[in-house]
Amino acid sequence: MMESQPLQDPTSETHGAAADAAGAGAPTGVVPGKEFTKTCKGLVVVLLGGYALLHFVPASIDYLAIVPAKTIPYVWTVFTAGYIEQVLPGAIGSSLGLLFCGKDIEPTWGRKEFLKFIILINSICGVLAFCIAVALYYVTGKESFLVTPLSGFHGALAGFLVALKQLLPHLELPMCFFWKIKAKWMPFFVMCFSTIMAFIVPDSINFLPTLLSGMYVSWLYLRYFQRNPLTGLKGDASDDFSFPSLFPDAMRPVTDPVANAFHRMLCGSSKPSELALPVTDPTKASRRRERGERVLEERMAADHAADTEAPAHSAED
Repeated sequence: MMESQPLQDPTSETHGAAADAAGAGAPTGVVPGKEFTKTCKGLVVVLLGGYALLHFVPASIDYLAIVPAKTIPYVWTVFTAGYIEQVLPGAIGSSLGLLFCGKDIEPTWGRKEFLKFIILINSICGVLAFCIAVALYYVTGKESFLVTPLSGFHGALAGFLVALKQLLPHLELPMCFFWKIKAKWMPFFVMCFSTIMAFIVPDSINFLPTLLSGMYVSWLYLRYFQRNPLTGLKGDASDDFSFPSLFPDAMRPVTDPVANAFHRMLCGSSKPSELALPVTDPTKASRRRERGERVLEERMAADHAADTEAPAHSAED
């Protein structure tokens, strides 16, 4: 199966229809992927290769993972740590998470945007992990915060969960046996589970800052800065992707003030203002939504047909 590329609207009519769909709060025609992408398979090789390198050359951890006491001379570790798994279960879990999340996300975003997202989230999480470890050392006086190696792909995985909430909020993700949970609640579930585990298993607290920062940084990027490959619009101002939407409605009295405070501090000058104008007439909104969905579905069907015909023509030649 050939990988889908970011959709680009060749005419203003198609772009307008997509914008109408986005402005009306409609889904953007995203469908779950069926096969693992080549990009994800390549990244799995990187993750497993990083684990193998640490296994056979243990001393390399000082040059690849974040060791806060040594980060100043080895600055590059804040960028490489996100691709280094220190234990086999972590390498396997990250690889599976990458494959299954990536097959739904990459075909919609395209390879370039998908890789950009991973690099951005891992890099920022690396910087934040270093800063938090140093801050904890000064607060607690425990030297373990300075000498414990920090690494792992879990920051990017947390970002994938936020991306799935945006793209496929009603997609049911299997958890265990017959229990499934919708993608829109996965970030909150993982947040709660990780926080509880941090108190039960003390060593797991090292992963918590990266998980939480991965979720927030990814939401911040998708909410305000990402150029939507389907609509060509910047950001996602829909209520379904607001910061409080990451939490149950019962927590709104707490999450709303926090969201407003972060918005004023970090995003006051960034507005997803390029989104289509809101539509107040329900009938007109419905028509625009249907038209936008129809155009996007036709384009995706055409892309799929081209992907399937190309191998057939190659075989005939």
